[in-house]
Amino acid sequence: MTPATRHEIFARLQEADPDPRTELKYANPFQLLVSVVLSAQATDKSVNQATVALFRDAPTPEAMLALGVTGLSAYIRAIGLFNTKARNLIETCRILIERFDGQVPADREQLESLPGVGRKTANVVLNVAFGEATIAVDTHIFRVANRLGLAPGRTPLEVEQKLLQAVPERFRRHAHHWLILHGRYVCTARKPKCSSCLLLDLCEYEQKTGVAPKPSSRRSRAASKGRAQLRLSRRKK
Repeated sequence: MTPATRHEIFARLQEADPDPRTELKYANPFQLLVSVVLSAQATDKSVNQATVALFRDAPTPEAMLALGVTGLSAYIRAIGLFNTKARNLIETCRILIERFDGQVPADREQLESLPGVGRKTANVVLNVAFGEATIAVDTHIFRVANRLGLAPGRTPLEVEQKLLQAVPERFRRHAHHWLILHGRYVCTARKPKCSSCLLLDLCEYEQKTGVAPKPSSRRSRAASKGRAQLRLSRRKK
């Protein structure tokens, strides 16, 4: 994919949504951190439903720590892996209070030292809460980057590293949200909405849905016939 095409992809995404935001609901970096930890293998909608009451009753690390694992579990029971997440969050609250004066650190290494916080979660917090131009590669972004041909890779880390090189600097701050929202609502896993995609003519994905395939040229038809004849001759041998 050429630099001009990559630039055009993000120029269109920016025009369609100039100020993209996370769909998680939070009031401060601590609440964002909690929401992102809870969102692992869960939808943003389910997390928001749980955190309405949780953040009302325990909006700070001190208040959440006072709930204990059992108390916190009662608020997030509808979210997958809630027992593990409750234990991690209670320990995270303790660490934030003891080591960071109750504040969420704006440092990747320190964030990743917290229980249940990996690279993806740290990237989200750094990007959303602190404005860093990081890109958190979740399943949506991994799929979109590979389908588009924007930053193909076999692992989330490989895709992240390629995106940081491929995304023009002026778009890097919001690239995470543009790609995740595009994957969530347009370039969906099972049946992407290719016919209504604003990136249709720029996308390298071959199995587009709802779009008539381009007629093959005489040269490509001849090449296909030649390959078929070659396979046949090999089988006969």
